Amino acid sequence: MIELRSDAKYSLIIPTSMGIRLTPAEHQPFHCSDTFKMQATSAESNVGSVSSFLGLPVKILTAFVEASPVARFIKDDLARRHMDYEGPEFVQDNPWGVRHQINMADSGWGSRGPRVQNDRAGEVGRKLNVKDFDLERIFGDEGAKIVHMSGLIAALSEETSQFCLEIARAAKKHNARISFDLNHRASFWVGREDELSAAFKEIASLSDILIGNEEDFQLCLDIEGPEAGGKDITAKIDGFKEMIGRVKKEYSGATLFATTLREVETANLHRWGAIVSHGDDFVVVEPREIGVYDRIGGGDGFVGGLLYGVLNGWDAEKSTQFGWATGALAATMWTDYGQPADEDQVWSIWKGNARVQR
Repeated sequence: MIELRSDAKYSLIIPTSMGIRLTPAEHQPFHCSDTFKMQATSAESNVGSVSSFLGLPVKILTAFVEASPVARFIKDDLARRHMDYEGPEFVQDNPWGVRHQINMADSGWGSRGPRVQNDRAGEVGRKLNVKDFDLERIFGDEGAKIVHMSGLIAALSEETSQFCLEIARAAKKHNARISFDLNHRASFWVGREDELSAAFKEIASLSDILIGNEEDFQLCLDIEGPEAGGKDITAKIDGFKEMIGRVKKEYSGATLFATTLREVETANLHRWGAIVSHGDDFVVVEPREIGVYDRIGGGDGFVGGLLYGVLNGWDAEKSTQFGWATGALAATMWTDYGQPADEDQVWSIWKGNARVQR
């Protein structure tokens, strides 16, 4: 579907700011809980997990707090996910120094939707800078088939915006394909609208794969799209196609465009779909009901499965179906990322086969 560099050491190289998520036990709200599960997480590493658990080589570019037990926890988690990693270590210096971000997120239940609050004060990932990485070695000597980045890291700070721009330029120079999930977060953009709009548009112009929902394309790239959210999302599919058509016209260097479709019935029952465009063709998965244990990371799961298909040379239809199923898989797990046992497990989800397998 997309021609990839054949001599690359890594299938995916992913710049990100790693942190931890605290989730209340037993689907309770955060504010009245006293028992929490802790996991290592980031939107971008969530994407890479699909490929890493299915045996493809993945590398994370990030930053750590030196001698921090949380940094040790994150490194051990990345190793458990079969991911390589590298990045500078920053000294905490004093109790008010750098640390890893904390994501406080409950899962919701039934009629009570999940709530998420990010505590990013002093986040070490805000200091990411290409001067701390040997880009010629990483992208030239080692190489990546695809570099995946998201708007979360691109908008995290002035430094990370420049970091992502320079990563995209270096990746392009060494024939890596670039995947960019726009991932707009309004709080990151306050007071930086012009600066971030220019940065996002340049990254998008270098990208081969562009991913976002209706709000992302409108708010990050000024592309008109359908009204965000709401019910009966199936009726808006033509509007989504028209939006993607406008994106394709504006960013003709990209060859694959994707958006997910989500209609929330309850916290535990969603209608989940996707639209992918490659060339002149559209692949549409109309929203289907899925059970949801925890919704956080479902979109990242979709992107991870879509990229896994691209890395395997699958056509757009097969890659889209796999991405839909890995997104649905992630929604059944405690973790923010999908951990497929094998491809068969994913295809069983696509086929709607939840029977026990012995």
